[in-house]
Amino acid sequence: MKLQIIGHDDRYAVEQLQMQLFGDESQESDRAVSVLSRGKTWLTATAKVTYRGKTARAAKRLRVCEETVPLRRRILQQAYYLAATQVLGRTMPWGALAGVRPTKLSTKAMLSGASAREAEKMLRDTYFVSPERSRLCAACSAHTVEALGDLRKNDLSLYIGIPFCPTRCAYCSFVSQSVESFGNLVQPYLDALLLEVKRTGELLRESGFRVRTLYIGGGTPTTLSTLQMQTLLGAIAQAFDLSDCLEYTVEGGRPDTLDAEKLRAIAENGVDRMSINPQTMNDEILRVIGRRHTAEEIVQAYRDAKAAGFRTVNMDLIAGLPDDTPKSFRASLEAVLALAPENITVHTLARKKGADLFFQGEKLPSAQEVAAMLDDTMRLLPEHGYEPYYLYRQKYMAGSFENVGWCKKGHSGRYNIYMMEEAHSILALGCGGMNKVNLAENDLERFHNPKYPQEYIRRIDDVLEKKREIFALLKSK
Repeated sequence: MKLQIIGHDDRYAVEQLQMQLFGDESQESDRAVSVLSRGKTWLTATAKVTYRGKTARAAKRLRVCEETVPLRRRILQQAYYLAATQVLGRTMPWGALAGVRPTKLSTKAMLSGASAREAEKMLRDTYFVSPERSRLCAACSAHTVEALGDLRKNDLSLYIGIPFCPTRCAYCSFVSQSVESFGNLVQPYLDALLLEVKRTGELLRESGFRVRTLYIGGGTPTTLSTLQMQTLLGAIAQAFDLSDCLEYTVEGGRPDTLDAEKLRAIAENGVDRMSINPQTMNDEILRVIGRRHTAEEIVQAYRDAKAAGFRTVNMDLIAGLPDDTPKSFRASLEAVLALAPENITVHTLARKKGADLFFQGEKLPSAQEVAAMLDDTMRLLPEHGYEPYYLYRQKYMAGSFENVGWCKKGHSGRYNIYMMEEAHSILALGCGGMNKVNLAENDLERFHNPKYPQEYIRRIDDVLEKKREIFALLKSK
């Protein structure tokens, strides 16, 4: 849809909302205009949206003396949303919110003394968020407020990336390499990563900062052999003081990379949280998305993880996979609930350009079907004792919905909360990682590691030097 901007420079704020509301389904004649007019007393945002032969207008205003950048963008988005929903003939679950972290709004309100109910009302009245999503948001913020209470000034988290998988899943757009094609890079990559682990540990000891959560993700970290995993975990234990670490996670991801021996080795090296991610418990859908394992292998991996002694096991599901239906998704959800893991993360499929599924829209469930799948999660998970603890959104998500982490009491994923809420600095080790240095509230400095394994291996000396610069900035704040 063509978008014309008049009287302001906040195109991105309006454009992102337009993308969320209309996606790429617009016709040549569809267009929108966003206008900002400034008077002596009022700042007025107006929007005119034409969609499939229907035109609607809406306006919102703000006193000039109250203008800030966030408030100006808010009225622009409000006006656009109110016009858009008239031509669409329906409201949207997240209303006029276009950002990936809607919980930041409810968390800020609750940290300022608002109750969960007051935070819900703010989301409904100000941003037109649905009652269901407002409650979901406030419930996640309650866990965030609790988690923030465990932080001190010099706390940070570590993320260590392993960019390899057995095969590439059809929905995946992450920077990861299939070991079938790039297996020769695994050991050189690990050798370079061990240098970064050692150097970061030295800098961390000198800095006075302490590690509160540690997350090894990917890719699929357990693509490493048992010996390679033991080598990495041993180096981590030697480099970092983890005596104050609240949570230590390894993302096992795919059960075709796990066995009882490897899981025991991981647990014996201090890891207390394991993530086993089936995405679906339907064998045919597993085949369609490029997974080379069965639902029964998922069940066995879960049993082996529990036998290994992990305090918390997380399992992921994706709503909106090709050939899935509300009925088959509910069967997957019920199969995971029967195992009773401490965490269940429910993702909504996001169609990313880097994924094979980007060109397979005809196979995917409709937005209405995805809504039915998510409705089942919001009904069944609380019935089984799970609470929502973190939430985020992505571009190109089916139905413009969300990803939600659910937990049993006492098992919220702290790394997920701290990372999503940008609550403190996060040091990233390995390729594709992004270091985030919190300088002050709403002041975040980002430093990217090289994106691909070959580049990371080649530029490891640059990576080590960049870590020194990052720690200099950390200590100066």
